[in-house]
Amino acid sequence: MKKIKKIKIKINGKITSIVEELTLDKLIRNLKIPLSKVAIELNKEIVNKKNINKIKLNNKDVVEIVHFIGGG
Repeated sequence: MKKIKKIKIKINGKITSIVEELTLDKLIRNLKIPLSKVAIELNKEIVNKKNINKIKLNNKDVVEIVHFIGGG
C-alpha cells in the first residue's frame, strides 16, 4: 500500500497541509474558487492562468488568491 505524502503550503496566510504532487489547478478546484474571478500569486509571482494545470505545488510554497470585487 502506497503511503500518501503530505506537504505544507501557505494559502492567503494560513498554513495548509495538502497531498504531494497536487497542481495549482486542482487546488483551486478543490477550494471551489471560480478561476475567472480571481488572480493567483505563487511565491510572489503572478500566475498565468493558462499554465496552472502544469504547476505542481511544493513544500513551503506561498499561494495568494485575490478575488475581484465589482462596485461602482
